Amino acid sequence: MAIKITEECINCGACEPECPNNAIYEGGVEWAMADGTAVSGSYTLIDGSVVDAGAKQSPISMDTYYIVPNKCTECQGFHEEPQCASVCPVDCCVPDEAYTETVDALMDRKTRLHG
Repeated sequence: MAIKITEECINCGACEPECPNNAIYEGGVEWAMADGTAVSGSYTLIDGSVVDAGAKQSPISMDTYYIVPNKCTECQGFHEEPQCASVCPVDCCVPDEAYTETVDALMDRKTRLHG
């Protein structure tokens, strides 16, 4: 299950540098699969659509920091717990029920992102 940032976010930015997958972006900032990863060329997203890894995608949120589910691994293979949640001062980094995934699936994503 990916992590999401709720509307309670105070835009402190503490979470962004903690993400090993560069999956966290400031509100209004475009994202790309290639940002902070080893991904290049075509990449298949969770929904089955294919994007160019370097192509900028529309922001998921305009007002608060957000997490790209296609890049989130809940820190599996890096840390024992999601680092965004561990540093968030207002506890707004929570599991995203829309993206229920197994540990194996998250580890597969980690491998795809980092080689």
